[in-house]
Amino acid sequence: MFGSQIPTVTVAEITDDTYLLDVREDDEWAAGHAPDAHHLPMMELPARLSEVPDDRDVAVICRSGGRSAQVVAYLTRNGWDQVRNVAGGMGEWAAAGRPVIGENGQPGRVL
Repeated sequence: MFGSQIPTVTVAEITDDTYLLDVREDDEWAAGHAPDAHHLPMMELPARLSEVPDDRDVAVICRSGGRSAQVVAYLTRNGWDQVRNVAGGMGEWAAAGRPVIGENGQPGRVL
């Protein structure tokens, strides 16, 4: 959809130092998310732009990579240069065996 112009990162390349930004909707987040992720729904991004760090690596994740690619493009146009789209999104995150927790802290699932 976006071609090679959107910088990407694989799940395996995400380190503990990476700021993981989950841009899915509230119900998706509540069902299951990465334990150290930061939730900021895609449609709220313009109003909450100051919450996204611009001084460290930011990996943006959604369910499969489409919404997060749009967010990466938006952030790049607005001056972020250390931002990457997580290839395969939360589906790939879970498939790689990375932890997924629900809103209650119990094991979660990807919607």
